[in-house]
Amino acid sequence: MPILRPLVTAALLAALLAIAPVHAAERTAPIRVVTPVLMMPLATVEPTLAHATLPADPTTLLLPTPAASDAVGPASEGSDLRQALVDLAMKLRDVRYVRGGHSPSTGFDCSGFVRYVFAHAIGLHLPANSARQFLAGIKVKRDDMQPGDLVFFHTRGKKRISHVGIYLDNGRFIHSPSAGKSVEVSSLDEAYWSKRFAGARRPEGIAQNG
Repeated sequence: MPILRPLVTAALLAALLAIAPVHAAERTAPIRVVTPVLMMPLATVEPTLAHATLPADPTTLLLPTPAASDAVGPASEGSDLRQALVDLAMKLRDVRYVRGGHSPSTGFDCSGFVRYVFAHAIGLHLPANSARQFLAGIKVKRDDMQPGDLVFFHTRGKKRISHVGIYLDNGRFIHSPSAGKSVEVSSLDEAYWSKRFAGARRPEGIAQNG
């Protein structure tokens, strides 16, 4: 019928006018950029997805084994203790000898020097005189001596331990020798000390750490 055609056309126009604002709103709305999951940092992905992307061989995720030089154990601790002893002993060179002295301010005798170094370098308290220090240590062969070991001498007769020093290296030791002298480095190869050498001892505090 002729009347229906204009009515249908009017209805279509009304529908188009109703839809137009919706499309306009869509055109003006901000565009959201969706980042693909594979481009996102692993920490932001859901745990299940993160596990799904791990390598098939789990051993590839193991941390590298620390190098031997990085290991911390008795050997490295012992080395640190010995170095601390040597460092402090060397700083006390030229402190004068005083019988019965036990500190840099008063001066040192031989056992006072050794006691001071061990107490202040590593917190180890040794007996008060060289004879008792000799008995308190563990016997060490001359070829096995290490820095920080104690070396003892007979300076007042063969049957009596009367002098002590701290071994450094290559036959050298540091000690407070006698009246009129100061803390100094000497050698076991010197005739005087070689003839009077009574042996070496390792205090238990450093023997336990290598």
